[in-house]
Amino acid sequence: MVWFPCFYLWVCAPFYCLYLRFYDNGRISLSSLCCAKTVSHTALKKKKHLCCRMSVPSAPHCCLHSADDQFVAFFTFFSLQLAQLILSCFADHRPVTLKPNPCPVEDASFLSKVLFWWYGRLVVKGYRSPLQAEDLWSLREEDTSEKIICDLEKEWAKQWAKIALNGTQALGYKLSEQTQLLRKLHKEQISGFCLLRTLAKNFGPYFLTGTLCLVIQDAFMFSIPQVLSLLLGFVRDEDAPLWKGYLFAFLMFLLSCLQSLFNHQYMYTCFSVGMRVKTAVMGLVYRKSLVINSAARRTCTVGEIVNLVSADTQKLMDFVVYFNAVWVAPIEIALCLFFLWQRLGPSALAGIATVILIFPLNGFIAKMRSKLQEVQMKYMDGRIKLMNEILSGIKILKFYAWENAFRERVLGYREKELNALKKSQILYSISIASFNSSTFLVHLIIVVHVLDAQKVFVSMALINILKAPLSQLPFAMSTTMQVSTKYLNAFYIFEETFEDIFVFFLVSKAVVSLKRLGKQATGKLYIDGVVIDNGTFSWSKDSTPCLRRINVKGQRGSLVAVVGHVGSGKSSLLSAMLGEMEKKSGHVTGSVAYVPQQAWIQNATLKDNILFGHERKDSWYQSVLEACALLPDLGILPARDATEIGEKGLNLSGGQKQRVSLARAVYRKADIYLLDDPLSAVDAHVGQHIFEKVIGPNGVLKNKTRILVTHGLSFLPQADLILVMEDGEITEMGSYAELLSRKNTFADFVKAFSVCERKESTSLLTSPRSNSSGKTHYVLIMKMQIEEHIFTFLSILFNKAETWEVPVYKPWRPYLTQNRSRTRRKTIGLAFIIPIIFLYAFQQAASLAYNYWLSLWADEPVVNGTQVDTDLKLGVFGALGFAQGIAIFGTTVAISLGGIIASRHLHLELLNNVLHSPMSFFESTPSGNLLNRFSKEIDAIDCMIPDGLKMMLGYVFKLLEVCIIVLMATPFAGVIILPLTLLYAFIQSFYVATSCQLRRLESVSRSPIYTHFNETVQGAGVIRAFGEQSRFILLANSRVDHNQTSYFPRFVATRWLAVNLEFLGNLLVLAAAILSVMGRATLSPGIVGLAVSHSLQVTGILSWIVRAWTDVENNIVSVERVKEYAETTKEAPWTIEDSPLPSDWPKSGSIGFQEYGLQYRRGLDWALKEISLSVNEREKVGIVGRTGAGKSSLALGIFRILEAAKGKIFIDGINIAEIGLHQLRSRITIIPQDPVLFSGSLRMNLDPFDGYTDEEVWRALELAHLKNFVSGLPDKLNHECSEGGENLSLGQRQLVCLARALLRKTKILVLDEATAAVDLETDNLIQSTIRTQFEDCTVLTIAHRLNTIMDYTRVIVMDRGHITEMDSPNNLISQRGQFYQMCREAGLV
Repeated sequence: MVWFPCFYLWVCAPFYCLYLRFYDNGRISLSSLCCAKTVSHTALKKKKHLCCRMSVPSAPHCCLHSADDQFVAFFTFFSLQLAQLILSCFADHRPVTLKPNPCPVEDASFLSKVLFWWYGRLVVKGYRSPLQAEDLWSLREEDTSEKIICDLEKEWAKQWAKIALNGTQALGYKLSEQTQLLRKLHKEQISGFCLLRTLAKNFGPYFLTGTLCLVIQDAFMFSIPQVLSLLLGFVRDEDAPLWKGYLFAFLMFLLSCLQSLFNHQYMYTCFSVGMRVKTAVMGLVYRKSLVINSAARRTCTVGEIVNLVSADTQKLMDFVVYFNAVWVAPIEIALCLFFLWQRLGPSALAGIATVILIFPLNGFIAKMRSKLQEVQMKYMDGRIKLMNEILSGIKILKFYAWENAFRERVLGYREKELNALKKSQILYSISIASFNSSTFLVHLIIVVHVLDAQKVFVSMALINILKAPLSQLPFAMSTTMQVSTKYLNAFYIFEETFEDIFVFFLVSKAVVSLKRLGKQATGKLYIDGVVIDNGTFSWSKDSTPCLRRINVKGQRGSLVAVVGHVGSGKSSLLSAMLGEMEKKSGHVTGSVAYVPQQAWIQNATLKDNILFGHERKDSWYQSVLEACALLPDLGILPARDATEIGEKGLNLSGGQKQRVSLARAVYRKADIYLLDDPLSAVDAHVGQHIFEKVIGPNGVLKNKTRILVTHGLSFLPQADLILVMEDGEITEMGSYAELLSRKNTFADFVKAFSVCERKESTSLLTSPRSNSSGKTHYVLIMKMQIEEHIFTFLSILFNKAETWEVPVYKPWRPYLTQNRSRTRRKTIGLAFIIPIIFLYAFQQAASLAYNYWLSLWADEPVVNGTQVDTDLKLGVFGALGFAQGIAIFGTTVAISLGGIIASRHLHLELLNNVLHSPMSFFESTPSGNLLNRFSKEIDAIDCMIPDGLKMMLGYVFKLLEVCIIVLMATPFAGVIILPLTLLYAFIQSFYVATSCQLRRLESVSRSPIYTHFNETVQGAGVIRAFGEQSRFILLANSRVDHNQTSYFPRFVATRWLAVNLEFLGNLLVLAAAILSVMGRATLSPGIVGLAVSHSLQVTGILSWIVRAWTDVENNIVSVERVKEYAETTKEAPWTIEDSPLPSDWPKSGSIGFQEYGLQYRRGLDWALKEISLSVNEREKVGIVGRTGAGKSSLALGIFRILEAAKGKIFIDGINIAEIGLHQLRSRITIIPQDPVLFSGSLRMNLDPFDGYTDEEVWRALELAHLKNFVSGLPDKLNHECSEGGENLSLGQRQLVCLARALLRKTKILVLDEATAAVDLETDNLIQSTIRTQFEDCTVLTIAHRLNTIMDYTRVIVMDRGHITEMDSPNNLISQRGQFYQMCREAGLV
């Protein structure tokens, strides 16, 4: 048996060497440290062997010699053992890893880990120079998103398998296995227990190691009062030897140090687990957002998801930190009461009863606060959701001058949110005051029954221990209740797309394969086609079907056209083919590439948007660019296809965005292409080019199955199959010739509306010369376009990501002091600060007085079992305690109210600054940055800063009280306190410099997470259609990991500071104890007990000061970041009070341009040059030109979205630059190209100010051809529109915009390509409505469809910012200039 380990090692050695050869693990570099360890270990073994031999002498005559040798050998052995111990405290460095800048904790020694020495290098570096992102360490493998999510997936799979097994056994075979599984899984998701179990299984073991540290820390904490008792006994016993006093003093110091070390190891473990939970939750939310179905996406907005990963993740991290307090705090309270019972006997019963009576009150308060926090979060979610919509539709708000209406809606949410917060804070103040009163009452009971100094101050030490669990317990209970009811159930109960519900945590490849399998399982597999057999679809399980009796069979290589009126279900049909809708019956087979009606563009380069994660193949890439008419654009963009595209494609025109979206799909080489009206946003000649080169019979997709939704009749003769839709059903189906021969609805429609279209078709399809010349002319024109979009590239290039450098000023100032702006509102101000400081000083003075009074009382001799003037002393003691309780309540309420006042003002200022910013600000600032300000930063100002201030001020004044008491007892302690204070300030200065920089880096790296979440949720349908979930998940992981690289050192910095500062606090304990021992002849037991018992609190006080100071110092940066936008450029005033503007202006509607020039930025080319133009009243003017000619710039100039760089614009003789923006924009109307709706009722979207009656609103809907649709809705005008109006079709949204214009009925109407997204019949109705309802108005129409302006008074042809032609349409055609060429290309001449 002795040789068995040897044989085992000999056998395994070759395999181990082979493992090291291939994996290079386990090798230790041969450093000087390693050599020293080896030598000392070898010497130690030899000396130990020698000692063992010498300990057994072989003969009596060797005894003396052996004794001397043993003495020498022992001390030599002890010295080597000590050297070995010291050397073992330093770890060997691991071999060089591939990770850049690895985290030093991985190589840290035991002592370094315990004392956080490994962190010191970063602190010094941050003190010497500002930290950059590259200075931060790489994450440890166990902290990375990939590792955490991978482990979660495995555990989730196990949990899911158990659910499936239990569900099958419980329900038997009455239901199908799939139905049983879905029911059980949904039930588990609603309860949240499955997720909670998964998190506990993954992070529980590591969390339990921290819990063990907490238990050990508690053991040391309860040992200290016992040693204090021995010390006070020593002071009272004059005959006790002096060494005992020094022993007790050093023992208290040692126990305090060990308590600190174990406490901070526990906190380090909690924050590490909290960081991993945060990573896990962000990953789960992101993956969930990729699989929730359409109905869920309409109820859960981007703003709510951003709030979920910002404010709610922070609450979950708090839950991890405070969870142990829920069960540890009651145990600590019980132990305190047990030790009090030991000390006081039956007298402790009164104290126990007092504590027990406090619990029901605070339990009730915790429950009330939990409900109030849920209410607060509800209103916060609503506010963030609304802000996200405001930022998305800011251009519409400015066009319609609706900023004030939406500002009031935001402030309404905000006021309700702050009211709930105010009530919660008042309840919290009552809770804190009641707990402090309970400890005072226990004090009172003790002094009434016990008059011995030793018992009094040991009991007080136990009561000071009791304060911590009593104060933590309500907060821990509140945090736990809030997380369990609010967080775990908030997001995971949403329904998912059917094919993704089983693969919630799986990687994308599995998602795609199972998705295809799910679709193919119920029908025949068509590799290159799409088949729907008798399909019925709805947007959710509970809603009525919006598609009925759908039968489609697209054969390989066929072109299927889908036509129909606005709202007939064309886009819904494509959504059904994508699996985005709830399938009531029927089946869908096939795999697709998708081009949505509204192009989804990533915040990435143009090349990355087209490649979309695929490898670049140059020949195919160039072919795609040429086919999608993107080559001319590359010559215009600053960096060609490497140009950075802004958020939502802000530096591209509408046509360019649609062509990039189409190029992305074409490059994919998919089997089936779903094209949702991609040609509506481009000019007619560009649309024809794309149809010929991409979609048509001779295009690059000629061998692919193409499902094309279109309103262009000229393309229909070339379609193999045409589906005519009406009210969610396919009413007709067949080829173009077959449908015409049937002479049904489609044939009538074509006869009525296809005259111009057939001319276009004939001229463009039968004439090679026309094709060639049109293409050449198009290429020449495209080389001169879109200068108005280039300016945004520069702003995106330099402002895409925030940097940590911010204007240098004190962030405290705007929080605490009066704002000197013209509004002269106060945040907190000196009038609030001075009473708060006074209340804290009064509170601590009362505490000092009653503690000192207690020490004097305890020292008085007892005569016949009583003392002199007991009632007087009791009355003074009670009055001081009562005054302290009132002061505690006053300070907490005052800071809470002051914080709410400051928060209200800062939010209002932020909102005003953002809404008053010009459009250029929104084009250069990612919405994620702004949402971060309104969510995370405002939440920090609401809660974190006031709570941190309350804690910090309370403990700072408590520390002053302790120092005063120690100085009163032993004045010589001032010699020690002064250098300790200087050392404290020195260490703190290192920490503050580094911590603030880490906080800024963490805040800066957080915004891209929200931007990416925002982008992903909006493009989830495209991402799923292309099967790119895995790539986007990796992108999200990288952003989360980048954020955690700055968060990890930030919380370690707090632990590093706390360990160092608490060591200084423990030195004060040592000093107080030793000085008490040295002066026991002159000091009474009462004053010694007072000084030492209070000095024991210093460690805990410093710990809480560090935590509070950290929270305040880090969160006060939020004030700085909120105030940052006060310095940005603002647009002109909304109203000018002294403006001589008539109430009925504009009365006639005449418009005049005088040498008007426009630039998007100084230094860029002119978007409009020397425009001189006069538009008469009631005149109808069409504005045409190629993409980038300056048409939309003219509209932006009229509305002063861009201010004039030169010249003037007059409306009815008044210079529009001399009136307020709202005075201008509210008196003229625009129907924009992109129809934007906001979440809320349909009536609110039409009339946010409630300025019109219901009859007027219904009349506008009738004229906009929406009355029948709205009348059929269950809630009619109160129909709830989802975010962005997604529950209405694009055409219906465009008609809602028309209804807005009809409701306002101003004298000037601008139409910016307003009918591009509607069918020809609806376009004809809209044009008819405009002609009749706006007959007495001036109308400016920017048109793609030239036939809509052929009966206008004048047509203006623009090119490169100039007016090249201007006359009536007939005269311009007769002149055979540029307008004639455009009409010829459109088939109108």
